Amino acid sequence: MVTQILQPDAAGIAAAAALLRAGQLVAFPTETVYGLGGDALNPAAVAAIFAAKGRPAHDPLIVHLADARDLPRVAAAVPPLVDTLAAAFWPGPLTLVLARGPAVPRAVTAGGPTVAVRVPAPPVARALISAAGTPLAAPSANRFGHTSPTDAAHVLADLGGRIAAVLDGGPTPIGVESTVLDLTTPVPTLLRPGGVSLEALRALLGEVALGGEVAQGGALASPGLLARHYAPQSELWLVVGPEEAARQWLREQAIAATAAGRRVGLLVPDEDAALLADLAADIEPLGPAAAIEVVAQRLYAALRRLDARHPALILARDLGETGLARAVRDRLTRAAAGRVVQLG
Repeated sequence: MVTQILQPDAAGIAAAAALLRAGQLVAFPTETVYGLGGDALNPAAVAAIFAAKGRPAHDPLIVHLADARDLPRVAAAVPPLVDTLAAAFWPGPLTLVLARGPAVPRAVTAGGPTVAVRVPAPPVARALISAAGTPLAAPSANRFGHTSPTDAAHVLADLGGRIAAVLDGGPTPIGVESTVLDLTTPVPTLLRPGGVSLEALRALLGEVALGGEVAQGGALASPGLLARHYAPQSELWLVVGPEEAARQWLREQAIAATAAGRRVGLLVPDEDAALLADLAADIEPLGPAAAIEVVAQRLYAALRRLDARHPALILARDLGETGLARAVRDRLTRAAAGRVVQLG
C-alpha cells in the first residue's frame, strides 16, 4: 500500500473522507498529536486500526466527534456535567469517559462498558469528521508504544505503507495527548493528564479525583495508562527533584556513561542545555523551563530526533506537576518505563 499525502484543503478533506467511508485508515492532525482515524462504528475499520499500530486489544480507543451534539451516537447517557465541560473545553484537548452506546463496537472500548470521547479543536479535523459522516476512532498515529507523532513525517516513519493516507496539517500546537476525565465515577476522575490542566478542571468542577494508575495488563478504562508508553527505542531515565540537584545528577550520569563508552542523549530545557554544553553528550533543548507549553509542543519531536541518533541512553529532567508540566511528567515517566530517580 502506498500512503497518500493529502493537503488540508477542501479537496484533501474530501479525498480523506471518501477513504474513511470506504473503511480505510487516514491519519489527521489534532491540536495534540496526529490521530489514526477510522470509522468508529465499523468493526472492520476498528480492527484495521489495531492491526496497523500493532496495538493490544485491551487498550481502548478515543472516539472523535465533529460536535458535542453527536454524543448520543456513541454514548448511552450524557450527564448534565458534560454540558458544563463542553462549554468550557470543547472543541479542545479534553476526553470524557462516558457509558458506551450500543452502536460502538466493543473492540473500541476494549470490551469495557465505557467509551472515551472528545471533540478536537482544529477546524480541519472537525471538517474531516463531518465529511466522513461518522465518528472517528483515532489513537495516536504511530506504532504501538512508540513516541507519538506531532507532524506528518512522524506518521510516515511509523505507518507509511500501512495506512491509506495522511492529511498533512503541519506540526501540532500542543504536542501531548488530551486530558482524560472519567465521568462514570462518583467524583470526576483524572485518568490521564494532558492539554487541559488539573487546575483548570478543579476551578470549574471543584473536586476532581486522581486516577490513572500505571497498568500492567487487563482491559483499561482509558488509553495512555500502560507502564511503558510513548517510548523511544533508546533506554530513557527521568530524574525528579530540586532543579540544581537534578541537573547535577544529569551531569554525573552523563560523565559516567561517557567514560564507560556509552553514547548519551540529554532531553532538557534550554537552561540545562547551556549549563551542560561542556559534556560529551547529544543535547536536545526543549525550550525554557518556564515556558512549559513550548516544552510540551517540542517534546515528542525532540525525543524522536534523539532516538534516531541511537544513543545508549537518554537522560531527562522533570519540570514539576503544575499545569501542562503534569502531562509532560506523565509522558516521560511512561517513556522511561519506570526508570525514574527521585531526589530529595
